[in-house]
Amino acid sequence: MPEVDRAAASRAAIAARRARAAVKDAVRSGERTAIDVAESAWQSTDAPEAGLRVPELLGSLRGLGPARVADVLDQLQISPVKRLGGLGHRQRTRLSAWLRAREGVAGRGRLVVLAGPTAVGKGTVSTFIRENHPDVLLSISATTRPPRPGEIDGVHYFFVDDAGFDTMIERHELLEWATVHNASRYGTPRPPVEAALASGRSVLLEIDLQGARQVREAMPDAVLVFLLPPSWEELVRRLVGRGTESPEEQSRRLETARVELAAQDEFDELVVNDDVRRAAQEVVDLLTVPSDGARPSGRAGSAR
Repeated sequence: MPEVDRAAASRAAIAARRARAAVKDAVRSGERTAIDVAESAWQSTDAPEAGLRVPELLGSLRGLGPARVADVLDQLQISPVKRLGGLGHRQRTRLSAWLRAREGVAGRGRLVVLAGPTAVGKGTVSTFIRENHPDVLLSISATTRPPRPGEIDGVHYFFVDDAGFDTMIERHELLEWATVHNASRYGTPRPPVEAALASGRSVLLEIDLQGARQVREAMPDAVLVFLLPPSWEELVRRLVGRGTESPEEQSRRLETARVELAAQDEFDELVVNDDVRRAAQEVVDLLTVPSDGARPSGRAGSAR
């Protein structure tokens, strides 16, 4: 490495250490909360908070000596060498719940994304949840297509024109969006979701695989749930039984379903839709935030 590069790298390292030290001092003095530091780290991997090791953050809290910090790390199943920005989804969930419980802060709601192959019954499960669990907020999508008979703006969709949708994209007001069938665009508005989560209410998004991946990028704490059919034969029966597609379209959708099923390992939880009521309850269980940040027990938590 050239001398000038080494000098620049040395200065950058010193600046990063000072920035992390300032973060720890702010927590010790009460100027910042540990929760604020953790969430800043998870919002940007370039932030100085992201480079802070978890024991350093915990050690900045009053009353936590080295032995107690080690106990907490063991309880949360987090390695002492882990930095905040390098924590996995479940580790973030556990740490956030622990910090909130310690600081007496009302927990944020949980964002659950429901996706799966075509004809698996995502809409049926979501409808059951909407009708039987009014405490759960089902996100309303924005779309550029015209309203259909009986559809109400703000209830079924947020109907916007192309210019309005472009503005939402430019202002980063969509968690995810896509063009469907090379025609209308659909997306999930960010502000209503964030407001609900901040108030402690859990939110369910029913979207496709590409949308789920975009949400994971935008909100790493989201829980991604993959809805599975009981069997491939049952998925074929459901698709053919709908009678809404031509044989050619059915063949295309089944090929797409094979590709979508291969993506299930990208998801945090798997739920088998062999019974709508049971599958819906498993999704609702995942929407419930336990006080210790642990996963609820049951098939959804152990399906993998």
